[in-house]
Amino acid sequence: MKAEPLVVERIYNAPAEKVWDAITDKEKIKVWSFDMDAFVPKVGFEFRFYGEKDGRKFLHICKVLDVVPQRRLKFSWRYENFPGQSFVTYELFPEVDKTKFRLTHEEIESFPADNDDFSRANFTMGWNQIVGTLLKDFVEK
Repeated sequence: MKAEPLVVERIYNAPAEKVWDAITDKEKIKVWSFDMDAFVPKVGFEFRFYGEKDGRKFLHICKVLDVVPQRRLKFSWRYENFPGQSFVTYELFPEVDKTKFRLTHEEIESFPADNDDFSRANFTMGWNQIVGTLLKDFVEK
């Protein structure tokens, strides 16, 4: 049985254009999220970045799957040397001078169940920090 996707929604006091730039401009991404060698919001573009937890580094390997400028960005998400692949979608919903932002992370259950680093609770904590604090603070300043 397929698990429900992890969904995190926030409303930012920032226009959608600013939020879009924050999630698609490599230099801006590295300020609030991860540093990557390159990023282009173009279908087929592959990007990689390291994440670290408790001193362990994980190479994330991703590929852009869908782009609707100012509205949606979807990419695959997997880890080097671990089985499984998931999918992350960012969606923007403009609301006058604010933006509703929805993150959907699907197929987390494809990662090793015996590794707490890939637990739903760990992803929930991480995405709430990234979307709820880091991205929010970046676009609202």
